[in-house]
Amino acid sequence: MTEKKEKKIRVLLAKPGLDGHDRGIKVIAAAFRDAGFEVIYTGLRQTPEQIVNAAVQEDVDAIGVSILSGAHMTLFPEIKKLMEEKGIGDTILSGGGILPEEDIKKLEKQGIDKLFTPGATTKEIVEHMRAAVAERADKKQDDKIM
Repeated sequence: MTEKKEKKIRVLLAKPGLDGHDRGIKVIAAAFRDAGFEVIYTGLRQTPEQIVNAAVQEDVDAIGVSILSGAHMTLFPEIKKLMEEKGIGDTILSGGGILPEEDIKKLEKQGIDKLFTPGATTKEIVEHMRAAVAERADKKQDDKIM
């Protein structure tokens, strides 16, 4: 009897805009790798177009974006819009940074998945991403059945 090999979760991590603070996203990348995820890190100063194009090319399950520049109300919606245009609108878009609570609520209403702020643990982020990817996979499976 052969064991079914579980597919690794593929997550693309990015730092859009002019924000040069990448320590946090590197910590998250290490946590995802340690948890068995496959991580693609695009690096600093990525445009929304570069992020979405990389996500399409890499066929990722999720995109994680770190924004500390204050441009989150522009960058997250732009990335989400481009994801829809490229046909990957159901891919999870999550992120974190210095985000006011009222902005988090507005972004989540626009379809951005969970947003994390300072104080979130790597365990919490990994567990959330694992659950969100599993939920998305279940939904896609349900869509195929109907």
